[in-house]
Amino acid sequence: MTTAPHRRDTPTDEAGFTIVELLISVAILMIISGMMMRGTLDMTRLGAQQANRSEMHAGIRNATALLQQEVGQAGRVALPAPVTMTNAITGSATAQQATVSSVSQMFAGQRLVVGVGGPDSTQDAQEVVTVLGINPTTSRIQAVFVSNHIAGTAVRPAGGFAEGIVPPNMANGSTDSVLKIVGDIGSDGNLMYVEYTCDWEDGRLYRNMMAYDAASKPALTVEQILLDNLLPNPPDPNGTIPPCFTYEQQTISGRTFVINVAIMTTVRTDERDQITGEFQTVTKALLNVAPRNVYNVWQIASLGYDNRIQPLPGSVVTLLP
Repeated sequence: MTTAPHRRDTPTDEAGFTIVELLISVAILMIISGMMMRGTLDMTRLGAQQANRSEMHAGIRNATALLQQEVGQAGRVALPAPVTMTNAITGSATAQQATVSSVSQMFAGQRLVVGVGGPDSTQDAQEVVTVLGINPTTSRIQAVFVSNHIAGTAVRPAGGFAEGIVPPNMANGSTDSVLKIVGDIGSDGNLMYVEYTCDWEDGRLYRNMMAYDAASKPALTVEQILLDNLLPNPPDPNGTIPPCFTYEQQTISGRTFVINVAIMTTVRTDERDQITGEFQTVTKALLNVAPRNVYNVWQIASLGYDNRIQPLPGSVVTLLP
């Protein structure tokens, strides 16, 4: 009797991973996960870096834009609304009072253009008068009116302030770190006095704005901070640190006009860079900011028309120190 030969079972192809294969798979998975996590963290740090830098740039850009605008307005003299005379005036060599529709923003010593001129110069001749006194209760101004003027004659300020940017050579004038501005800064007919103070020690740029006839100067507080994290400007090739404010001046008949202002500020970010660990800095320089109203008055003065130059109000002089 013959028996069938015994057949051994052969192993199947689905016997599973070996421990070595499993360890290799886990290691590869961990490496890929680590790379993805590293990329995510790098993107997060880069986003924080860009946000930090954008905030710094936005702050200095807004500050310098405001400075540029207000320097451009310096020296402007206007009234809040059109003003006319409500009574007729007969020309005289002596001072007399005239009633006007409003005396708002008028001050003693101010020069006003009265009349519009025209063919009938005996009725509405144009002249420039100096305000000798103001009565706010009765809306009257006192001046010497040489020409005749009818009721309804227009009254408006003449020219502008020569000291719209208070010159550095004037007592208590502007300095390398303090810029002093006078004029209708807001283009609303209201005269304002503004001081920009560049304080490197406290790391702040302040803007202190007040009415031209304010009783006193407000103290510097956090409400007046225009820029934080202010730094000294980078030194030039000679090793000199440029100031915040530099002035180009012209003098005519002993009167100084600031016809250009150079502005330079340097700031750093609020937070350190998460990649480099250092603060980021930026310097913004405006080399030729022209106070156009002061410039116009300077050109008028160079032609010999001194009666278009407004004197600085006494109330502003008291605010300068």
